[in-house]
Amino acid sequence: MTAAGTGGLDAIRKNPAEAVLGFDFDGTLAPIVDDPASARAHPGAAPALARLAPLMGALVIVTGRPAAVAVEYGGFEGIDGLVVLGQYGLERWESGVVTAPAPLPGVAEARAKLPEVLAAAGAPPETFVEDKGQALAVHTRRCAEPEVALERLRSILAALAERTGLTLEPGRFVLELRPPGMDKGMALRTFITDRGERPSAVLFAGDDLGDLAAFDAVESLRAEGVPGVLVCSGSTEVTALAERADLVVDGPSGVVDLLKTLADSF
Repeated sequence: MTAAGTGGLDAIRKNPAEAVLGFDFDGTLAPIVDDPASARAHPGAAPALARLAPLMGALVIVTGRPAAVAVEYGGFEGIDGLVVLGQYGLERWESGVVTAPAPLPGVAEARAKLPEVLAAAGAPPETFVEDKGQALAVHTRRCAEPEVALERLRSILAALAERTGLTLEPGRFVLELRPPGMDKGMALRTFITDRGERPSAVLFAGDDLGDLAAFDAVESLRAEGVPGVLVCSGSTEVTALAERADLVVDGPSGVVDLLKTLADSF
């Protein structure tokens, strides 16, 4: 723990009713798996969130997945007060209702061009595309040399993103083409601003490069006088978050243990 992180946790315990707790989904609340469709939250995640929900000012999950998918895979339906921001904040799930804008035309264009682009790049046959509706994720996790395959595809997918007006977001053996102008940091800040009240403290837990923007948001809130806690769901695949975190835990099971410990402290 850092001094700032200790102060953030103390502020949450002192005034939980005005605190905001935010979480990534894959790699943080759910273990990383080879097939994204097989991902499910750690069995202790939903019960731990349900315990915290009536105590906290707000619980929010910020994920690159479609919001409804994260709710289904997480078993989060029925947790009162939980909000899920999907597609990096483009979608919002709350009380069983999803609100979302129409997909950008560039997503459809990229979807149509992606097969020939991957073929031209010599993508290994184990490469697969996850269609999220608002975004397209190209995974290399199943490849024999996933990092080599990822680097082979990086420049050509960056070119496709530029041609179609999208942004290329790197992650754990994945490159995602998604609409520009929104990231997890912006989603978290917008969520907090829309609540209309200054939080007593903010915690965000993540595991991947896309979560760095949320870390940035927490640090900017700290600069404004709001105590904050940066939690890394640790792995050997990504170390950038651990280097900036106040607290590093052992993957999703460690995140669940942290939530249980926090709930037990009230």
